[in-house]
Amino acid sequence: MDLSIVDLAPIPEGGTATEAFENTVERAQHAEELGYSRFWVAEHHDFVDRLASTTPEVLIARIAAETDAIRVGSGTVLLNHYSPYKVAETFGVLDAMAPGRIDLGLGRATGNPVSDYALQADRDEQRRRTDDHAERIEETAKHLHNGFDDDHPFSQLDVARSRDSVPETWVLGSSPSSAEIAGELGLPYCFAAFIRPEPAVRALEAYRENFEPSPFGAGPDEPRGSIALNVTCAETDEEAARLRAPSVAAHRRLQRGQTDRPPIHSAEEAIEELGSVPEPTPTDIEPGEWPRRISGSPSTVRELLERMTEQAGVDEVVVQNQIADPEDVLRSHELLAEAVDLTPR
Repeated sequence: MDLSIVDLAPIPEGGTATEAFENTVERAQHAEELGYSRFWVAEHHDFVDRLASTTPEVLIARIAAETDAIRVGSGTVLLNHYSPYKVAETFGVLDAMAPGRIDLGLGRATGNPVSDYALQADRDEQRRRTDDHAERIEETAKHLHNGFDDDHPFSQLDVARSRDSVPETWVLGSSPSSAEIAGELGLPYCFAAFIRPEPAVRALEAYRENFEPSPFGAGPDEPRGSIALNVTCAETDEEAARLRAPSVAAHRRLQRGQTDRPPIHSAEEAIEELGSVPEPTPTDIEPGEWPRRISGSPSTVRELLERMTEQAGVDEVVVQNQIADPEDVLRSHELLAEAVDLTPR
């Protein structure tokens, strides 16, 4: 099993985006040493009091410069906000700076209507658009792989890039429809089970059923999928459940529309808000019944990951977490690496 990480650049208590990015770089370096395959950074808006990762393309450049071998990428670029050509140009430059190490994860999301509007380059055109997500992903991939027909206006465009590599383009999503898009375009697919765990297995099945290799070489010859999970690992099941509390409390606030409350900065604060410590994650989970987040000791987490990857038909897990203490995050990544026998670099 391969492990990767998607990082949100959480802002530490009393800190700023500067400290958040320093911690993210440290986690990337640590992940590289432990043998993780990829280190992705997210794109989030509207939460700058708690999450600093608003522009993954900028942060990727810093992380790539501070690491040597681990793949670095976006999890995800919200393509509904941007020009496919500009995204391709940006990631071509990143590939030129870190050849053979750049992943371009493409997805979509909406948030605060004001920030969504502010992000649009052409607001009138955006209002006229319908659901063109598949076309925008394909256009981005064609810019990177010179995939336009000779008579297409964009065939004359090119992007700066390295000599021998191209960013690896992934489709990221949390529904069977995004899985179908990835399959039809012949691109790798990562399902965000920490967002919507229930359809994970069904979505990966849809991906494989719809897979056709890219006609211009933008993806693999065979389906290649992964699952992104919220995972907390500690020495015992009980300690891991305690460290999982901030994630549980944050999600409960989101469900209640309490997004304006101050960030949670400790497990103790989260437990007080919840009224109790979350229960340890049971290992007998079935397809369609996956929890939104899992936790446990190394042996428990290994059993959970083996069960979930087997059900989903994948061999890579992208780890996300919302552990409050940065040192506990690093320790969780260490224990996860040991649990699945990653080879340290």
